[in-house]
Amino acid sequence: MDDALTELARLAYFMLPAWLANMAPPFARFWPGWNRPIHRESLGDHKTVIGFAFALVVGFVAVAAQAITVPPAFWRSPDHWPWLGLAFGLGTAGGDAVKSLVKRRLHRPPGASWIPFDQLDFVAGSLLLAAPLVRLSPWNVIAILAMTFVADLLVNRLAFKLRIKRTPW
Repeated sequence: MDDALTELARLAYFMLPAWLANMAPPFARFWPGWNRPIHRESLGDHKTVIGFAFALVVGFVAVAAQAITVPPAFWRSPDHWPWLGLAFGLGTAGGDAVKSLVKRRLHRPPGASWIPFDQLDFVAGSLLLAAPLVRLSPWNVIAILAMTFVADLLVNRLAFKLRIKRTPW
């Protein structure tokens, strides 16, 4: 049991940059001044240039912090941290954008809940881009997806109650 909890903690630490990058874009709505939608018709109003940039920066900075403190055990090499930072930042923002594009193509209204895609889009993008730079077993990936799903539901409901997000998903 202790080994399983330790492994989950190691996986959570590894995924922290993607999780933080995913939490960054909602704060873009508080950005004063220019903050345009990336493409209103394809992605909706709430996918903005500044939000996308926030995700990139936060993912990169979080990986940099891990690189100078304790690199996660799942990294193939600590020397690859800049690429991992880009993978987590771009994978998070890109995965969310791709999901929004598909959602619009399926004529789902902006802000409508789409479980489990709303919870796993960013982590799928991050894992896909980071895959060549990390060592994860299939069980690691399943555990990451499960942890992310539950944590995303809880964090988004809290962000909604705090009026950081406009929807609870």
